[in-house]
Amino acid sequence: MMSDAGAPVQDDRTTRWTSLRRHVWQIGRLIGILAIVGGFVYWMRFAPVVVEQQVVRSGEIVGEVLGTGTLEARVKTTIGPKISGRINDVRVDQGDRVVPGQVLVELDDRDFRQQVGIAQASAAASQAAVNRLIADRNRADAVLAQARRDHKRLQDLFTRGDASSVELDKAVEALSVAEAELAQAEAAIAEGRKQLVAAEETLAFHRARLTDTVITAPFAGLITRRNREPGDVVVPGSKILSLISIEEMWISAWVDETAMARLRPGQPARVVFRSEPERSYEGKVVRLGREADRETREFIVDVRVESLPGNWAVGQRAEAYIETARKANVTLLPAELIVRREDRQGVFVLVEGRAKWCPLGLGLRGRESVEVLHGLAPGQAVITPSDAKAQLVEGRRVKVR
Repeated sequence: MMSDAGAPVQDDRTTRWTSLRRHVWQIGRLIGILAIVGGFVYWMRFAPVVVEQQVVRSGEIVGEVLGTGTLEARVKTTIGPKISGRINDVRVDQGDRVVPGQVLVELDDRDFRQQVGIAQASAAASQAAVNRLIADRNRADAVLAQARRDHKRLQDLFTRGDASSVELDKAVEALSVAEAELAQAEAAIAEGRKQLVAAEETLAFHRARLTDTVITAPFAGLITRRNREPGDVVVPGSKILSLISIEEMWISAWVDETAMARLRPGQPARVVFRSEPERSYEGKVVRLGREADRETREFIVDVRVESLPGNWAVGQRAEAYIETARKANVTLLPAELIVRREDRQGVFVLVEGRAKWCPLGLGLRGRESVEVLHGLAPGQAVITPSDAKAQLVEGRRVKVR
């Protein structure tokens, strides 16, 4: 009886104790979450940020405009044949240096030599024909001279009555025939000389074609590419070799059109090849392009390179830094320290243990530094977070490492 009466009391106590433990656990979890959030907020807003200081200095700054392009030769050409034929020999390879007039390629010349021989025989025959016609003219000239003498003698005899009119008529006829034969001989000589000129022109043409079987270097330079081998059949326009002059090499750099007003020929520049990023080569602006790309809004600037790396290749990428201005004794600030805030540029400085935003007026931009016109003076210190993930805000406590 008593056990039955005490059971409800025991169950009620158990239920209350379980509910109490559940509430305590929930309150504890809430307190833990609030503690974590509070700690995070404190760490984000109130805990000191470890920073590093960098002292602002003064010095010289060089303003530069950057252009990215490729190494090119100012003078370059493609070596190819003027005639069709089969290649007998290619005497140079890529990387070889050549001098003007050096033989580069030889084509099969057997057919051309045969044509020259035929043309020579034709020219000789034409010359012989002209010589024969000249001899005929000389004979006709002699006959004409004799006919004139006979005509004059008979005319004198006829005047004295010692010759008949029939004899005089024959002398006149003979004179006319002789004059006609001389005129015919002169015409034949003119025609023969025309044929001789044609034969000589044909001979010169075939000799020129024979000469074209030997391809020589038009100027001193470097062979950059070899496209054909002996045995290949080529036609006019075929590319056998690529030749460049190394007297003047330049970087054809693409520069943003906004820098156009600051550029002019003769400005010094430095060229950095991607194969040697740690070294700069002296250069100079030699030519400005007069047409901008309508999509990228960039234009070409040709920068001559005074010297080249030990290993280089036409078409390799490089950056050209063109000097546009130079100032001495200015306040300099490393460009990576500048922070943009509300469309303004500035830095953070340390004031009474807290970060203070300092807007700046900036001037000339160099390769690594920026000119500070106002807002900082040499000797002042700029602070930056030691941890790249941390951020500084106005009034944030900081601790110098």
